[in-house]
Amino acid sequence: MKDLEYYLQLRYEVRLRPLEDGEGGGWLAEIPLLPGCMADGETPEAAVANLEDAKRAWIETALALRRNIPEPVVDDYSGQLRVRMPKSLHRVLVERAREEHVSLNQLIIYYLAKGADFSYLPGDKPRRMRGL
Repeated sequence: MKDLEYYLQLRYEVRLRPLEDGEGGGWLAEIPLLPGCMADGETPEAAVANLEDAKRAWIETALALRRNIPEPVVDDYSGQLRVRMPKSLHRVLVERAREEHVSLNQLIIYYLAKGADFSYLPGDKPRRMRGL
């Protein structure tokens, strides 16, 4: 089971905005992924520091009530991939890219997209591709 320290180490997005005079002035900091988790302060730094206390209290309460605690999504997708292939396949792909007047990269992306099964949602188990 994940504990308080685990959640406190996660890097949640923080939104910061100035408060209007009618709202009391100062700054408001909030964590959109944790509904209602917000704090204010006279300066942006003070609001963020106060938000750390609010985050701790929010997570402690959620843990005590055994409620789901959303976690930020880690973006580990650079869009880059290095692939090794037989020279014969490389030659065929380069020749096809020349015929199509596109870059080798564009051709490979096209073939990958054409063969990928995008009919399932993230978290679902993908269906086996034809022929595999």
